[in-house]
Amino acid sequence: MPPFRLTRRSALALGGGLAAGLAAPFAAPRLQAQAARTAAMQLSWLHSVQFGGSYIALDRGYWAAEGLEVVLQPGGPNAPVEPPVVSGQALVGISAADYTAAAVEQGAPFRILAVAMQKNPFAIASLPANPVNTPADLAGKRIGMALANTPVLQALCSLNGVDVTAVEVVPTQYDAAPLLAGQVDCLLCWATDLPVAMAMQGVEAVTMLMADHGYAVHSQTYIATDASIAERRAELVALLKGEVRGWTDYKADPAAAAALTVRMFPDAGLDLPTQELQADRQVPLMFSDLTDANGFGWFTEETVAANIETLALLGRKVTPELWDRSLLEEAHG
Repeated sequence: MPPFRLTRRSALALGGGLAAGLAAPFAAPRLQAQAARTAAMQLSWLHSVQFGGSYIALDRGYWAAEGLEVVLQPGGPNAPVEPPVVSGQALVGISAADYTAAAVEQGAPFRILAVAMQKNPFAIASLPANPVNTPADLAGKRIGMALANTPVLQALCSLNGVDVTAVEVVPTQYDAAPLLAGQVDCLLCWATDLPVAMAMQGVEAVTMLMADHGYAVHSQTYIATDASIAERRAELVALLKGEVRGWTDYKADPAAAAALTVRMFPDAGLDLPTQELQADRQVPLMFSDLTDANGFGWFTEETVAANIETLALLGRKVTPELWDRSLLEEAHG
């Protein structure tokens, strides 16, 4: 298989752990002076259609219509999201509830404002000849993953009454090759990357989405500090308004989002067919009956409670106060 572009979960799979980039305690935020109505948004990884709705918002002037100039800052293996947000270098960051919980434990004053991915993208990928269709099928299987992801596997097994000791963990790099070579029976990965890479090579994987079996961790979340919410609320609401419009357009035409991504970042090494497939497979993760009824990014007390339960299994203790839906309500209002 050709090299596949890593995403933030790849850093996790390669051993970064839930607190990658969060080794030092967070200091109180120091909001930097910025031009009025200018805001930076820190993405969680390198540019790809994973952030297609944001590209649409920029390209179609949805933020400009709100009087806001947004700069999209790409992430990378050595560019964690949380530090630039807590320092004020970025107004908003695209993170995940487990990363944010780890940062809050170290003193970061974050709130989750909106949830882009309604379903966590973690999945177990296997081959049709030896499928993993349910967590119970993991018993007796060899799973390829980084040891840093052991809490994730343990949480999935705990939620579904599976004896985790019956699953053989084989440390692997974030690549489909061990599965295709028969060295493992399945892989822990994101549903929108390694299965997409295999599909582009003509191999359709069986993809068991962990979110369908109780693993509830909000992903691709919008985070901001308490100070930013207090001092730059109007800009945060304007940014969310653009995101809502951009992602609504993405849902209507994922292929257009893929084409825009490739066009906007010609030096990023992206190919259109892969971006199109990733864009299509991302739709059911980002949109649900909940978003159909209330709008993009929505979350409820019930989804928060499910997150708190799963985060506890990952060793993260948070309270419902970590989530603040008031700005999203203003954006939709």
